Amino acid sequence: MARNVSTGRKLITTVVAWTIGILIFFPILWTFLTSFKTEAQAIASPPVFLFFDWTTENYSEVQSRSDYLKHFMNSVVVSFGSTLLGLLIAIPSAWAMAFSPTKRTKDVLMWMLSTKMMPPVGVLVPMYLIFRNWGLLDTRTGLVIVLTLINLPIIIWMLYTYFKEIPGEILEAARMDGASLTKEIIYVLTPMAIPGIASTLLLNIILAWNEAFWTLNLSAAKAAPLTAFIASYSSPEGLFYAKLSAASTMAIAPILILGWFSQKQLVRGLTFGAVK
Repeated sequence: MARNVSTGRKLITTVVAWTIGILIFFPILWTFLTSFKTEAQAIASPPVFLFFDWTTENYSEVQSRSDYLKHFMNSVVVSFGSTLLGLLIAIPSAWAMAFSPTKRTKDVLMWMLSTKMMPPVGVLVPMYLIFRNWGLLDTRTGLVIVLTLINLPIIIWMLYTYFKEIPGEILEAARMDGASLTKEIIYVLTPMAIPGIASTLLLNIILAWNEAFWTLNLSAAKAAPLTAFIASYSSPEGLFYAKLSAASTMAIAPILILGWFSQKQLVRGLTFGAVK
């Protein structure tokens, strides 16, 4: 039976939700507005919000100084490539842990998650030397590999959670009908977990797109993604806030648009299996 919620409570909940939403969104809005200011207006005190001389000069200068499309394509290849490679590895792994568990399965899951707790700088030197010796330094292939490895625990954990919500009887019925292990995963398990797989894919694309530590340290010019594109506007002479804001807006706009159009699928996947 549904509970009756008072109008006052609805109003308070709405106000609180909008307040939190505005606080979260305000830095993005401020970055967007600053990208249309001059450098003098960007550092003005008190700051100017809407009433300033709007200009697109920062975007023109950013594009003339840096090859945005090259960095953009690097980000697309690295984020989508690492996520798809991670899914190819994680789907069989999560299937094995969800439907053929051993007494060590939970220990393995905790060990994988614990690797995310280690500061990345702790393994920077050996990773740098491995990449240099194997010719992977400043290559898209190298970045795809390293981002796959650092996000793989999250992908496996998310898929394991979704797969656990699928009744094992369905897979047993497929085996009785003669389905091989490969067909069971491809034609039975994967279609049933599409919402969970889709949300995992979207979340890890966002994580890979925003990864800065490894992309800044393992790339230079050829494979540099948009994170390096943004960092190039921080110089010893100081920060050029207007140009930095323009570069940041150009870097985050694609992933914001992707998130906006896929929000329904993302929410559906994150709540997959929550209601039975």
